[in-house]
Amino acid sequence: MVFAAAAVVLTGAVSTACTAATPDAAPSVAESAAGPTIAPPPTTATPASETPDPTCENIIPQATADDFTSLGWVSQEEPFRIGATTLDDGIQCKWGDEKIASDRVQIFGWAPIDEAAAKTARDELVASGWQVEVDADGTYVTENPEWLGGRGVDGYGLTYLFGDGWVKLADTRQSLILVDAPR
Repeated sequence: MVFAAAAVVLTGAVSTACTAATPDAAPSVAESAAGPTIAPPPTTATPASETPDPTCENIIPQATADDFTSLGWVSQEEPFRIGATTLDDGIQCKWGDEKIASDRVQIFGWAPIDEAAAKTARDELVASGWQVEVDADGTYVTENPEWLGGRGVDGYGLTYLFGDGWVKLADTRQSLILVDAPR
């Protein structure tokens, strides 16, 4: 019954709408072509000046940090170093089981860096035998494969990735994908 009444009301509204409009009352396409002004959505990116301080938990995905913790692993914070140079605003982290003496650890690091310091650091690493590869992601500087002694993946051990205003570190080039600016 309700559906039949709604159909009658809808039919009446449609027939009224179809007969009520006259060509003179139709809106002009030219008047509405420009449309309303729509403001762009607010940006959600954090400006560089508001980047949180890096921690071992906020430079890698939260799920990864949670997985390490579920295994009983803990992180050990260290200053971010490139050779003998320390980047004070960065962090280097070793994740592992502190109850077991082992070399089975994961190393991650992140630091802001200006172009002059990045060039100096890259040059010092290369002078001591590290190798450079450049691609769309940035400049990779990795340990000499001859030094790995079975460590690393695909010939990559410790690797730095230098980008625009930042540098990442991981124990393998492949693990760099887990490192990001602090969130």
